[in-house]
Amino acid sequence: MIAAHKIALDPNNVQARYFARAAGTARFAYNWALAEWRRQHEARKRDPTLPAPSEITLRRQLNAIKRDQFPWMTEVTKCAVQESIINLGVAFANFFRDCKKARATRRAGYPRPKRRGVHDAFCAANEAGTFRCDGKRIRLPVVGWIRMRESLRFAGVPKHVTVSREGDRWFAAVTVETPEPAKLHQPCAVVGVDLGVKDFATLSQSMAGVRSFHGPKAHKAQLIRLRRYSRAFSRKKKGSENSRKARVRLARLHARISNVRTDYLHKLSTDLVRTFQVLGIEDLNVRGMSQNRSLARSIMDEGFRSFRIMLEYKAKLYGARVVVVDRFYPSSRTCSCCGSIKQSLSLSTRTFVCDDCGSIVDRDENAAKNLEIVAASSAVSACGEERSGAVRKSRVKRTAGKQESGTEATYG
Repeated sequence: MIAAHKIALDPNNVQARYFARAAGTARFAYNWALAEWRRQHEARKRDPTLPAPSEITLRRQLNAIKRDQFPWMTEVTKCAVQESIINLGVAFANFFRDCKKARATRRAGYPRPKRRGVHDAFCAANEAGTFRCDGKRIRLPVVGWIRMRESLRFAGVPKHVTVSREGDRWFAAVTVETPEPAKLHQPCAVVGVDLGVKDFATLSQSMAGVRSFHGPKAHKAQLIRLRRYSRAFSRKKKGSENSRKARVRLARLHARISNVRTDYLHKLSTDLVRTFQVLGIEDLNVRGMSQNRSLARSIMDEGFRSFRIMLEYKAKLYGARVVVVDRFYPSSRTCSCCGSIKQSLSLSTRTFVCDDCGSIVDRDENAAKNLEIVAASSAVSACGEERSGAVRKSRVKRTAGKQESGTEATYG
């Protein structure tokens, strides 16, 4: 199993300047390779006999000319240059793969040039002992030993390291090949997880006596300060020292908002996969939901997509299973008691009242119970195979409706 541990670094001034140079060199190599890839591609259109561009040929081409044209590249490790071009090859592979998919399901676009100060990073693969960890320090090529804030969490063979900057801090993400963890025995069977804006997550079964989780809403909590820092940064003279200080202060606040959100998502997702064997969640169209100008900021502040990714990979680690329910399944409009479907349910209606059986339940709890029923119906059959496309059969014929997302959709 491949696991990664992201650790904060504590470099001195010399090491921090080296990190900045290495990140700048990696950015230049990436942009050079991208421009060369485009040039060779256009030339191949005019002359089909020319070979297609690839990251291998671009690496060889840059190695042949860098000592004469770019001698400053030799001041940093060669891994920063080589790995950046390899990453460009991965970006093009993802782009060509998604070109075959429907437009709505594409996630990788055409690679774009990297900007200075945006996602500054450089990588190094552990080939012949390129880097190694020893307690609370890591040895990188050229720069030597750097102090870390904590020890490497996983025991195994380090395979790859990515040094990146967030705000004014440097981090090392170390990828380790480690044995598979022992599977856990979850005490509870099935749960439905309904995601929304009012409450981040509502469970069909209580966990540690709690059924609704409000969420940190980190961006909303820091919105006033964020606006103040942004105004202060925009008023500074571009390129001045005060502008640099204001930019660092703004970046530090953005990093804090992201850390608060990510910390909450990690803790909640870990508790869920440790407690329940099967988890049912909706396949939310977050990109489409964010088109609602009234709820876009709140929706993007929650981190629905990140939460689903965490659930899926942690479920594999701990032996749980995640059932993704179709996004058009009307979980909020379906009665969890009798299965009848309401023709319309406005977003402002927070209590579900069934017209057939008369049951009264909170809207989010009703949706979570329906997700639990669908997840339970998709359990492994007696022959050991999973049922495909398991959905709950309703007593009423379904009508064409808009996308259902618990608390984010309106029906009329």
